[in-house]
Amino acid sequence: MNSLILNKLSLINYKNILSSDFELDSNINCFVGNNGVGKTNVLDSIYHLAMSKSYFHSLSSQTINHNAKFMLIEGDFTKGIKNENIICSLKKGQNKTLKRNGKIYKRFSDHIGLIPLVMISPYDRDLIQEGSSNRRKFTDNVISQTNKTYLTQIIKYQKILFQRNALLKFFKKKQTFDIDILKVYDNQLSELSIPIHNTRLDFFKNFVPVFIKRYNSISQNKETVNISYDSQLNFESLNNLLNNSLEKDRIVQYTSCGIHKDDLIFEIDKFPIKKFGSQGQQKTFLIALKLAQFDYLKTESNSSPILLLDDIFDKLDNNRVKQLIQLVNEDEFGQLFISDTDYNRTEKIISKIDSSYKMFKL
Repeated sequence: MNSLILNKLSLINYKNILSSDFELDSNINCFVGNNGVGKTNVLDSIYHLAMSKSYFHSLSSQTINHNAKFMLIEGDFTKGIKNENIICSLKKGQNKTLKRNGKIYKRFSDHIGLIPLVMISPYDRDLIQEGSSNRRKFTDNVISQTNKTYLTQIIKYQKILFQRNALLKFFKKKQTFDIDILKVYDNQLSELSIPIHNTRLDFFKNFVPVFIKRYNSISQNKETVNISYDSQLNFESLNNLLNNSLEKDRIVQYTSCGIHKDDLIFEIDKFPIKKFGSQGQQKTFLIALKLAQFDYLKTESNSSPILLLDDIFDKLDNNRVKQLIQLVNEDEFGQLFISDTDYNRTEKIISKIDSSYKMFKL
């Protein structure tokens, strides 16, 4: 098992952090301060170094401080016996640059998986409360960190899907329709959908039992939970689906069926957790989901992922905090980063873990 350690983190103009350097502990690092001082932004910058993007913002320009012209994140990692220097920088009006040991990446996707990482945040509630796109992104994020082929297939699928949708809009605008041209995109989507669908099926077959085990550990077996993979391709080929939805697609001007419509069904005691789960049950569900992600990445990458816990002590009751900390203390977790608003509470909780730690007051 390779160790993965972030030794030093440097930030310039990253959101509301003008300039900061952190010499980090190899085990636990806690960033504590009032709301708005940048605790979450520190954790997000680490996520950015691993995933080449922010956890919270889809637009890269939103990561630059309002009064600045550029932002820079630099991290010095140790992975096994190798040192890895990762620098992410962005100037307003220009494309983002990502460097590994001084060499610029031509494709950000080539970087995904080098730094396995899991983020647990209050914003994860969107996985339950919001639409299916959030749950697909979660699925793709987990699988892509250890499966380059899958990541390439997803990128290609999205590109072809965009082209097909643009063609449908073009047909509508020009009051024309060419089935032969559309079929070229249909065949490409169908060909890609098969391995993507099969990869997702295999993933959930292995992932769901781990998730259930994690949930039971935190909740002490108080209820039954499950995740079901809902896909149109579970029952029919994409070619057939596209043929049957052709007239609908012409009218709505987008592709109304395919793996880009996949979803996850989250259940508690055989009912949708969104409607029938309490706030505490939903929080436990989400933490178990992310800990199962940790387990999966650890097994597949042969390295303990970096774990980021954003403001969760303030969102969980004492019993669930106790169960979570016991898990962290008992299991072979890697480097841990925590943000919180209460210095004394955080240190009291962390001091119970048999590990070295550093406290950073922001």
